[in-house]
Amino acid sequence: MTTRAGGRSTGPFARFNLSLGVGDDPGAVTANRARVVRELGLSGLVFLTQVHGRDVAVLREPPRARPGTGGVAPDIPDVDAVVTDVPLLGIAVLAADCVPVLLGDAAAGVVGAAHAGRVGAASGVLDAVLEEMTALGAEADRIEVLLGPAVCGSCYEVPAAMRDEVEAVLPGSASTTRTGTAGLDLRAGLTRRLADLGVRRVGTDPRCTVEDPDLYSHRREGRCGRQAAITWLDPRDTSDARRSPGRAAR
Repeated sequence: MTTRAGGRSTGPFARFNLSLGVGDDPGAVTANRARVVRELGLSGLVFLTQVHGRDVAVLREPPRARPGTGGVAPDIPDVDAVVTDVPLLGIAVLAADCVPVLLGDAAAGVVGAAHAGRVGAASGVLDAVLEEMTALGAEADRIEVLLGPAVCGSCYEVPAAMRDEVEAVLPGSASTTRTGTAGLDLRAGLTRRLADLGVRRVGTDPRCTVEDPDLYSHRREGRCGRQAAITWLDPRDTSDARRSPGRAAR
């Protein structure tokens, strides 16, 4: 997970904004993205043009990077998740309150990343990602998942009718905010859904984007940047992966 620290963006996007879709200077975003590639030692990096849906892009070969971007490929349009088995290709999802989800089966050599906002989470974006991962050889009981920083159930206030609608399709997501109003805890609902799908190895980053000033939060700030959750397959960890399946799926 990235944070706001260390980039070239300024103003409401300061400092390490990684989204080209929020009105930031494209040159600053390109420099920030190139730094990710360089510092992580990746062969390339792919972002998505997210639309709060459940469609998944499957990458079986490295996409061609744009000239002058430091190894960053053009954004994949109109998808909210991506799966790949290409070594050292970073796949990233952007968020500023929604849940970024990283998945990996090191034994199968398959990783995935998903943007699970309220609409995408309720419509089954994780179901779609797991379906594509298993088609490439992954198995649910081997898959490890990280649910990244997101607005917590104590801060995510919604109308009661909306809470009930989401709870009906994503059980476990209904919450009560700290002011006693209806709320949603998407990470709790996603954890339960993953368990129903046979995925038990789930970790949750406890940070709330609304409460943590080191993270972007659309609900707190309105106009702001986006942090990224990034995963990749690293063949340099192959020997360790045989002993600990999670080491090669970052």
